[in-house]
Amino acid sequence: MNETANTHDSAKLMERVLFEVKRVVVGQDRFLERVMVALLSQGHLLVEGVPGLAKTLTVKTLANAVQGSFKRIQFTPDLVPADLIGTRIFNQKTSEFSTSLGPVFANLLLADEINRAPAKVQSALLEVMQERQVTIAGETHKVPSPFVVMATQNPIETEGTYPLPEAQVDRFMMKVLVDYPSADEEFVIVQRVTGERLDLVPVASLDDLRVLQRECQQVYVDPALVRYSVNLVMATRNPASVGMPEAKKYITFGASPRGTINLIEASRALALMRGRRYVLSEDLLDLAHDVLRHRVALSYEAISEGVTADALITKMMAKIAAPVKPMQSKDEEIKRAA
Repeated sequence: MNETANTHDSAKLMERVLFEVKRVVVGQDRFLERVMVALLSQGHLLVEGVPGLAKTLTVKTLANAVQGSFKRIQFTPDLVPADLIGTRIFNQKTSEFSTSLGPVFANLLLADEINRAPAKVQSALLEVMQERQVTIAGETHKVPSPFVVMATQNPIETEGTYPLPEAQVDRFMMKVLVDYPSADEEFVIVQRVTGERLDLVPVASLDDLRVLQRECQQVYVDPALVRYSVNLVMATRNPASVGMPEAKKYITFGASPRGTINLIEASRALALMRGRRYVLSEDLLDLAHDVLRHRVALSYEAISEGVTADALITKMMAKIAAPVKPMQSKDEEIKRAA
């Protein structure tokens, strides 16, 4: 009974946060849901969409709703790693060095157009994304908790851009594609932006968010769902294992074990958002493309033939049957305990 009450309270709190953000941000429900999933599961988000789709506004509004700190870094070709993580500064009056921390020290960090900066700058985020800390002149500095990086890419312009290092791409829990709003949504957007400004009211605290993150880690995942996730990720490395030998020529390499882990963690967060303490197959299926699309490296042959990672993942999901009764082992465990 207590667990049911806690689940209800958690769902209500997340509903209030989403409602407050939607007072400012119109549409983009799927994108906002993915941002919340990343926040609850402590993962990072790679977002691809044209400019002007409220990506920055969404993250900033969410940070204000949970009373967290927000920083935005505009990636440009002249950036250096110290512009992100910080550096040591010599004080001539005291003849001592002091540490000036960079903008990565925030709860929600927006790396805008991350592919505009060279690889050495992008790689400066590797340690902080994985370890939640940075090292400056041999000293380790922890970033605030919670900490989520949301990086954006512009799919239109490729001139003056740099590809992201594969090691960094793999550290993003999900890659989300953001599309244009509908005509009705755009009508509301124009009315809201040109009308009276709405004042956002914080509805949660960082302590509330930390509690939700701990609850997210306790969401039950049936072993059958874990096995399904493993089989799906294995199929991206060896398509012949699911009866797709012809797909091998389209894939340079598939998803790493981090992809399996991220799929489970993201599904836990989505289940909690949907008011459940257990993951269902529909949670995994809903998130599979977002978690895996950036981890499947396509060959030149796939690019030339117009084959996408999403199309390959869809075919693999069709070949692998999702568990029909993912809670069966949990039910048997409860019966044995009784």
